[in-house]
Amino acid sequence: MKPPGSISLRQSGCGGRRRPALLPLLGRLVSLLLLLHGSSCPRARAAAGLHWNETASGIEEVLADEESTFQQSNSKNNSYSNAIQKEITLPSRLIYYINRDSETPYHILDTRARHQQKHDKAVHLAQASFQIEAFGSKFILDLTLNNDLLSSNYMEIHYEDGKPKFSKGGEHCYYHGNIRGMKDSRVALSTCNGLHGMFEDSTYLYLIEPMDLTHTAESKSRPHIIQRIYGTQTSKQLQDLETDSSSEWPFLSELQWLRRRRRKRALSRGVFEEMKYLELMIVNDHKMFKRHRSLTAHTNNFAKSVVNLVDAIYKEQLNTRVVLVAVETWTDRDRINIRPDPLQMLHDFSKYRQHYIKQHADAVHLLSNVTFHYKRSSLSYFGGVCSVARGVGVNEYGLPLPMAQELAQSLAQNLGIQWEPAARKPKECDCTESWGGCIMEETGVYHSRKFSKCSIAEYKEFLLRGGGACLFNRPTKLFEATECGNGYVEAGEECDCGFRMECYADCCKKCSLSNGAHCSDGPCCNTSCLFFPRGYDCRYAVNECDIAEFCTGDSGQCPPNLHKQDGYACDSNQGRCYNGECKTRDNQCKYIWGSKSSGSDKFCYEKLNTEGTTKGNCGKDGDRWIQCSKHDVFCGFLLCTNLTRVPRVGQVQGEIIPNSFYHQGRIVDCSGAHVLLDDDTDLGYVEDGAPCGPQMMCLDKKCLPIQSLNISSCPIGSNGKVCSGHGVCSNEATCICNFSWAGTDCSIDDPVRDTGGKKDEGPKGPSATNLIIGSIAGAILVAAIVLGGTGWGFKLSDVHMNIRYCGVKSISNDINIAGD
Repeated sequence: MKPPGSISLRQSGCGGRRRPALLPLLGRLVSLLLLLHGSSCPRARAAAGLHWNETASGIEEVLADEESTFQQSNSKNNSYSNAIQKEITLPSRLIYYINRDSETPYHILDTRARHQQKHDKAVHLAQASFQIEAFGSKFILDLTLNNDLLSSNYMEIHYEDGKPKFSKGGEHCYYHGNIRGMKDSRVALSTCNGLHGMFEDSTYLYLIEPMDLTHTAESKSRPHIIQRIYGTQTSKQLQDLETDSSSEWPFLSELQWLRRRRRKRALSRGVFEEMKYLELMIVNDHKMFKRHRSLTAHTNNFAKSVVNLVDAIYKEQLNTRVVLVAVETWTDRDRINIRPDPLQMLHDFSKYRQHYIKQHADAVHLLSNVTFHYKRSSLSYFGGVCSVARGVGVNEYGLPLPMAQELAQSLAQNLGIQWEPAARKPKECDCTESWGGCIMEETGVYHSRKFSKCSIAEYKEFLLRGGGACLFNRPTKLFEATECGNGYVEAGEECDCGFRMECYADCCKKCSLSNGAHCSDGPCCNTSCLFFPRGYDCRYAVNECDIAEFCTGDSGQCPPNLHKQDGYACDSNQGRCYNGECKTRDNQCKYIWGSKSSGSDKFCYEKLNTEGTTKGNCGKDGDRWIQCSKHDVFCGFLLCTNLTRVPRVGQVQGEIIPNSFYHQGRIVDCSGAHVLLDDDTDLGYVEDGAPCGPQMMCLDKKCLPIQSLNISSCPIGSNGKVCSGHGVCSNEATCICNFSWAGTDCSIDDPVRDTGGKKDEGPKGPSATNLIIGSIAGAILVAAIVLGGTGWGFKLSDVHMNIRYCGVKSISNDINIAGD
């Protein structure tokens, strides 16, 4: 038996009915809903029931229209099946009445705080609860405003008479939460105009949105469509990948090797486990604006609702928050040529961002009311996050949840996560979705919400290679409201553990530090609630071009993630640092073709790339291959050894071009291929940043002097050296000093800098215990010197190491001993 407030909808049999006139239907429906929901009079209910059969029939037909619209907007994702069930429900908000201890259903869903002036920006309740009856069950959704969604400098931009108009803030009605009484449940909803979003338990995914019968903001007794989709399970994605077999998926074993290589320096929290923050800007095109009835607020609210859903996915599975920094809406006209070719749109939008968007963002994505003539509904530059030119994407219109999946997919491409062709995907890459499939899987399923193990492994690999440096810059404060428990220390708070409960026990109580506590969480805070000493490493360098970060001694958080400035030598002077990665032709071949591949002999480049043929060239001009000049041969077509049949990333365009020559008494492999990504990037050419000669690197297939790249220089010390020779220059053109040096140019001797201590220790001072240990250690050292002189054979290096372990490092620095 169906619960009151829900209407079961048949999946077939509606199409042959004649649609009734809409206005009479609306009138009857409104009267019926008010009577059924609010009246206690049996006679009134009975009178209303006279019209119910006819009205329900009309609702079914309206829903059939909704389903038709949905299927048209998701024609590429036509995966409807019997696993989807639908009903109509009348949700209610739970409130308390005076002199009542229990919650009572209330027919108005609006979460705007009462008694606000009309000209004031709408403020929504910090917490709210809703009751939804459907599929024979009653769900109570407990929600908390997602204050992590919008940055403190969140900006909305629209155009009037061709000029941009800026407004700070905007309506915020976006909530996260859970189903009451269900531990592993999740909810992501917006309440600006009815309930839009999703909730899930351990078995089903539920999608809810208002029926398009009225556009009133009050949402009085408004019927909603709710869909139930079978196949969700609790996510267990974040387990250690090294427990899985990886023989069929090459990068898994290579990632394990990369992790083992750094294990001796690994901290309790690595780059993946540390929370990351993707600052996102959304741009709505003019057709999207018109799609939302030419209302800027509705257009912006739709974009925020989509990002709220994406944030719910990313924060749990990728340890990454998606923070919205701005929404721009083209209210008067489109700023680029909107076309069904997503690749050209992507190129045009990248140029628009570079020339016209001034807001800081890690990625900027366009939402367009266009249907792409393309196999997918979104496109973005692979691995492009943090880059102004490549940190962009374009997405076609869909309903909120399908569009959230599109945005999740295109952002994942920016984060170095590939599509997963079903034919190539091994069993190890399966996610926990028993029916819905994985987010990056090419199944055409529109409601996937889980990343597979292989997608997570690719994200880890991207981070370990030095990508995504901008993601580690934690926002100091998000939306204006101060909320204890959102994970951000805001005005009036000393600490904030967040919903993830990252704080150590007893360090933080109600967003105030406990007595004697210096900190509550972070890589620079120990389990005793004290800061680690200045110089303690809190984020290891993931490669030669990265810079390790160290605690400052006065904060529990690790400093912003930086890397070496472009041009530094790496890989035993065989490579150059570029955007935080060590670029070499050898590394590029391994990345594309696997660990057994390597860069071809220089002979191959000098012989083939000067020919200007399919076997070797410096690009294409129309239908003509461009010959490389002798100066640029190492920046042209990428030539490798031991190519596999299928590349690790991208797809081969045409065929692999095998070549081999007998040179200097041996056979040299000079093979290559055009390997294309979805964004049309051809990995078959030597990438920017690869060395091509002494103090030279490749840039756009040209070999250029590093000095000509207009890289900002770091301070030069009095000795004429960058950072006085006592540090490295970072990507922000600041000196990161070596131990025992300080100052903007690393010219100040700083011997007090301390790097000692273990993770579970606090800051050390000259306590009596340390003085006693120091005295004993000094006596042992003197004894060792005497005994060593008499031939007893003690190894002084062992004593030296033990002294350092005890924390007395000054003794060994003051004594010079031959052979040590």
